[in-house]
Amino acid sequence: MELLVKFVLLVILKGKNPLKQKKLKMKILGIGNAIIDLICKVDEKFIQKNNLTKGTMKLIFDEKIFQQLLSNLRVEKTISGGSVANSIVGLSQLGNEVGFIGKISDDDLGNKYEKGLEKENVKYFYSKKKEILPTGTCLILVTPDSERTMCTFLGTAGLINENDIDIKAVKKSEIVFLEGYLWDEGKPKKAFEKAITNANKVAMSLSDQFCVDRHKPHFLNLVKEKLDIVFANEGEIMSLIETKNFNDVITFAKQINKQIIITRGEKGAISIKGNEVLEIGIKKNLTILDLTGAGDLFAAGYLHGLINSQSQQKCLEKGTNLSSKIIQQIGARF
Repeated sequence: MELLVKFVLLVILKGKNPLKQKKLKMKILGIGNAIIDLICKVDEKFIQKNNLTKGTMKLIFDEKIFQQLLSNLRVEKTISGGSVANSIVGLSQLGNEVGFIGKISDDDLGNKYEKGLEKENVKYFYSKKKEILPTGTCLILVTPDSERTMCTFLGTAGLINENDIDIKAVKKSEIVFLEGYLWDEGKPKKAFEKAITNANKVAMSLSDQFCVDRHKPHFLNLVKEKLDIVFANEGEIMSLIETKNFNDVITFAKQINKQIIITRGEKGAISIKGNEVLEIGIKKNLTILDLTGAGDLFAAGYLHGLINSQSQQKCLEKGTNLSSKIIQQIGARF
């Protein structure tokens, strides 16, 4: 006992009190694909002609094919994007101290991306340099029904590796927020795992059914074993656990005892934490222009409530309010 007292006194004298709760510097750190969004209006024929599945994201690995597709389009708006980055910007606009890690190149689009984060008071924990591949770009194709279909050339964003993860920033954040889009075998996976291993609490968006289907065993393991908070839409979570009955999703969420938040389109949204299941309806009579960013801003609103100690119901309300606003404009940022 005497030795323990001496040890505690020693570390206090050195300025490190183990009995004092660690004060974290940042609310949320987002880690995701740093991508410039090019928003284009298209008709249904364009989607069909290019063999795209409406409402999903398609990766394009060949820059020439991407540029060829872009040459047939008129860009309505150019904006810094990326799923988690959109959420982080939304959180910053609500007055929260947040940061972001994402890989860009020292090129024109990369410079625009960095300035976009600085403008929104988001701390950017990445030192850009000239990379082999350019800064990533995403074509967001908006059809007349306001649905968005995405074609993404990841560029250097897809080459993120464990050396790009700022450990100090991770450890000083209350929550690290990851996106399913970022997950891939090799270097991105190692970056992902490094962030999870060092985080105080981990939230993740499943991002897209394409991602879920591509990485189902990995995602299922992450949800069950490593994540604290999961954001998904109805299609993504049902695909993950391979069911057509939504009641199975509720049972699954209760069994793993994680915080699962699911958006359900016209059915609203649901939050499940242990045996507590809360639902909220959608806002009605809205003029919907573009569904891009609806999920991103819903997550921003929900996380805002969470880190400010609000109830699950209040978190759902804030998420719904933000997503309702963003879909009444073009683009995923206010």
